[in-house]
Amino acid sequence: MVGIGDDCALLRPDAGLELAVTTDTLIEGRHFLPGADPEALGHKALAVNLSDLAAMGAAPRWATLALALPAADERWLAGFARGFFALAERYGVDLVGGDTTRSPLLTINITALGEVPAGVAMYRAGARPGDDIWVSGELGGAALALAHPEIAAVAGRLHRPEPRVELGERLRGLARAAIDVSDGLAGDLVHILERSQVGAVLEYASIPRPAAFEKFRSLERDCVLSGGDDYELLFTAGAQQRREIEALARELRIPLTRIGAIRPNAAAGAAKLVVLDAAGQPLAHRGGFDHFAPDAR
Repeated sequence: MVGIGDDCALLRPDAGLELAVTTDTLIEGRHFLPGADPEALGHKALAVNLSDLAAMGAAPRWATLALALPAADERWLAGFARGFFALAERYGVDLVGGDTTRSPLLTINITALGEVPAGVAMYRAGARPGDDIWVSGELGGAALALAHPEIAAVAGRLHRPEPRVELGERLRGLARAAIDVSDGLAGDLVHILERSQVGAVLEYASIPRPAAFEKFRSLERDCVLSGGDDYELLFTAGAQQRREIEALARELRIPLTRIGAIRPNAAAGAAKLVVLDAAGQPLAHRGGFDHFAPDAR
């Protein structure tokens, strides 16, 4: 239920449902390049928030939008609105409020709200030793597109990510812990490990990646393990759930790949996350980075 007042909205989830809330800010020059296509930017600004809701298993319902603009450019606003509302309509998201102001830098802030049945939301703290680690789709494509924008095969992963909304809802009761891969596989997995107080082993060869890396082997490891902006779902589940997860992948036509396992918490001074190469030897890796941050590239 939603009621719109002069300055705010009153939201009330249906009986037996809880509200999930996420917010994200995108700043020109840090999270997107100056001159970015406004329609793609409208899509992405909402998509990154829907991805957060998907990682909790929440169905998106409402959003607010705040824009800080250098100037009121009607053509830019029309393009942004097309991208934003096309995605909102696909997932039944109502825009229920927002604000606009002037700023030297284009800044976009969206707060998205979703509904999830009480007691079944997925959190980062639920992983258990022995769990499988799964990921949807492919990783590293967005980071490769940032380094090589001329590669059409991966450009869409960077500019028009697809939030895994239906997958997130269907993982309720199957996954124990989940997060979306926004700042890099290694860094985002460590968030789960720290909250769950466990460790993990990943098998690098099992991690799905775009075929475009065949021509860019020198970039592959950093992009796949540390590249941001993929917005795929990374989750853990008990080994007994394998057949059901594989069946879900077939039903939704979304690749779901088992890439490692949760292990007991590492001893003091030991790495929480170990990535193994095809020979079973540890690979060096770094944590994720924050989108387009120039100091992180």
